[in-house]
Amino acid sequence: MCTAATYQTKDFYFGRTLDYDFSYGDEVVVTPRNYPFHFIEKETINNHFAMIGMSCVMEGYPLYYDAVNEKGLGMAGLNFVGNAFYKKSQKEKDNIAQFEFIPWVLCQCANVREARVLIEKVNMLNVSFNEKLPLAQLHYMISDKNESITVEPVKEGIKVYDNPVGVLTNNPPFDIQMLMLSNYMNLSAKPPENRFAKGLSLEEYGRGMGAIGLPGDLSSQSRFVRAAFVKMNSASGDGEAESVSQFFHILNSVDQQRGCCELENGKYEITIYTSCCNASRGIYYYTSYDNHQITGVNMHKEDLESSKLIRYQVIKEEQIHMQN
Repeated sequence: MCTAATYQTKDFYFGRTLDYDFSYGDEVVVTPRNYPFHFIEKETINNHFAMIGMSCVMEGYPLYYDAVNEKGLGMAGLNFVGNAFYKKSQKEKDNIAQFEFIPWVLCQCANVREARVLIEKVNMLNVSFNEKLPLAQLHYMISDKNESITVEPVKEGIKVYDNPVGVLTNNPPFDIQMLMLSNYMNLSAKPPENRFAKGLSLEEYGRGMGAIGLPGDLSSQSRFVRAAFVKMNSASGDGEAESVSQFFHILNSVDQQRGCCELENGKYEITIYTSCCNASRGIYYYTSYDNHQITGVNMHKEDLESSKLIRYQVIKEEQIHMQN
């Protein structure tokens, strides 16, 4: 399971956690403007917006989990098991496979408004990348500095929701996640008011009691509520270091620790990586489960007119700075 979020200070930030029990081989990948993106049923796009994000590269193709293009548009795919639905090819539609969807949008769209128009023509194909990879069941958050949307391919078709909180987790469908936020309207970052009963004197006995009731479990709905509360109440300076630090604190509120979510055969779901991309400047930051030091890759320091992928292996070993 995963959580995606946005954050705005002087610049716009977009990122996510990827929670799973194993990795396919994650790399920070810069796709330059002249890398030829091939599509199953659409013509190759030979020239497009450059992008950076976390990806698994197979057969020379970047299978992005999340990415931001040079125009500042960010996109992430999150598990949507049991609800995602893909279809056969349809005439008069842009038939795009699930693994092609992020490149299809980020290659061509500079903002969410353009993405909305492009998605109206899309039919998501029931086709996997190859026989070794299962067909991922996903929904998506697409964001720029002005707005966010959630895109869900379901049986009825592709649904697009306005996402006013700029947060996405997994199940249930997004409209239900938003409805469930109403259960937490009384939460506050401020001290609570005594509304329990008239004439009964009740007082605080510690700080933070305005947020009593904020869910702390690892379920998708609880992570959505918790991440939304933390993100919507976050405060930081406008500097890069302050903004990046605060963004990681937002997503660290929904970390999955090894041992707390047990799967079959003694495996555990963990937060494999956490990302934060300064979408305004094209700088991709990340941490991994065993490396809490923030690592960054600036796509504008690469040759963006190239036709070859630029790849950086994720640093997984803990980097500890000793002061004495």
